[in-house]
Amino acid sequence: MRLLVTGGAGFIGSHYVRSLLAGAYPGHDGTRLTVLDSLTYSGTLTSLPPAHPRLTFVRGDIRDRELLLDLLPGHDAVVHFAAESHVDRSIAGSTPFVTTNVVGTHTLLECCRRRGVERFVHISTDEVYGSVEDGSWTEASPLEANSPYGASKAASDLLVRAFHRTYGMWTTVTRCSNNYGPHQFPEKIIPLFVTRLLDGRKAPLYGDGLHVREWLHVDDHCRAVQLVLESGRAGRTYNVGGGTELTNRALTERVLAELGVGWDRVERVADRPGHDRRYSLDGTRIREELGFAPRVDFARGLADTVRWYRDHRDWWEPLAHRAAALDAPVG
Repeated sequence: MRLLVTGGAGFIGSHYVRSLLAGAYPGHDGTRLTVLDSLTYSGTLTSLPPAHPRLTFVRGDIRDRELLLDLLPGHDAVVHFAAESHVDRSIAGSTPFVTTNVVGTHTLLECCRRRGVERFVHISTDEVYGSVEDGSWTEASPLEANSPYGASKAASDLLVRAFHRTYGMWTTVTRCSNNYGPHQFPEKIIPLFVTRLLDGRKAPLYGDGLHVREWLHVDDHCRAVQLVLESGRAGRTYNVGGGTELTNRALTERVLAELGVGWDRVERVADRPGHDRRYSLDGTRIREELGFAPRVDFARGLADTVRWYRDHRDWWEPLAHRAAALDAPVG
C-alpha cells in the first residue's frame, strides 16, 4: 500500500507517520508513505524519522494543482491532516485559513478524483459544531462554527461530503477533540503552558478559565484515523473524543502540579473574541462500528507529555522562538 499524508510534518500528522513506520498498525510493515508538507511555521522535519526507507518527503502546498496531479498517481489513499489550525491566528488573520483549509482541500479532492485515488480520509475538528451547553454532539449535529478556523474546517468537511455524494468518491471525515502529546507546536495550550513555565515565565489563562474542552491523546487519535482508513464506511463522519472534559482552570491546575509550581505562575489575560464555552463529542458511532476506545489515561498522558517537553528542549525551543516572532497572539 502507498499512502499520501498531507501535513505530515505537523503535530498529529507526524505522529501518525512515526507510528505507522514503527509498526504500530498491524498489516502495514510494507506500506510506503509520501509526506506532503509546505513547512509553514508549525511544520518541522525534526518531527519525522530521518532517512527512513519507506518514507518520501515532498515539500509542497496542497493548493498546487500541478504538483498534486504529478504526485498522486500510484497512491492508494490520502490521509489529509494539512490545515491551518490555531484559532487565535484565525482571528488575527483569516485569509490563510480559508485558502488552505477550503481551497486547499478542494484542490486536493479534485486532483484525487482525477487521478483515481481509492480512499480519502479528511481530518477535522470538534470546533465545526460551535459550542454546546449540555450533552454532546453527534455526527448529525448542525455545523455552527464560531471562529474563522472552525468555519473553514466546516466548509472543508462539506466539500468532502459533496465529493462522495456527487462523484462517488470514497471519503470519510473524522472530527476529533483537543489533542495533546509530544511534538505539539508550542502555541497550543498544554505545550505553551509547559514551555513557558519551564522557562520561568507565566502561563496565560484566558478569561475566567471555565471554558471546557475534551482531551484526546494524539496516539489515540491516530489509532482512530487508521481504523477509519481501514474499516470506515464511505461517506461517514466519525467523532473521535477523548472522554476527559476539563475546564481550562482545571487543566492549568494539573499542569502546575506536574511541574511543582503554584498559581503565582499564572497570569489572567483578556478572553478570546467569540470564545466557545464548551466542546463535547459523542463517540458512539466509532465505538460501535469500529471498536475504538481511547487507551491513554489523561493523567498518565499529561505526565508523559510534560516529561517529554522537559527532556526535549532542543526540539521545542527553536519553535517557541519562531512562534514568538509572529505577530498574532498565541495561547
